[in-house]
Amino acid sequence: MNSGVIWIAVGLGGAIGALARFAVSRISMLMLGPNFPWGTLSVNIFGSFAMGLLITWFAAKEPSSPAMRAFLTVGILGAFTTFSTFSLDVVTLYRDRTIFDAGGYLLASVVFSISGLLLGLMLGRQIT
Repeated sequence: MNSGVIWIAVGLGGAIGALARFAVSRISMLMLGPNFPWGTLSVNIFGSFAMGLLITWFAAKEPSSPAMRAFLTVGILGAFTTFSTFSLDVVTLYRDRTIFDAGGYLLASVVFSISGLLLGLMLGRQIT
């Protein structure tokens, strides 16, 4: 398969996923208020659930189109929520390696991602 087709599939899926995430966030804020990140929580849970369904379906239906896999997983779910990919990575590390690898990845992802955000905020405040 032409890798250009996969890039286009990811881009199109990403546009759909980003719009869906925005819609869920707006609807959640309108319905439940801005005092808790209900939209983010919703897309993370649903995205992880959808990733599990898709991976199972792809495994049962091999060979599947690489472009379709990329469109649905990297594109739509990747833009809808990166937590779905993170969840899959943790479970895959646990299944294929050890609980220590999975736990290390989980801990490093949370700690270093939040640290990165805090450092970005500090630097941003100094620059502006």
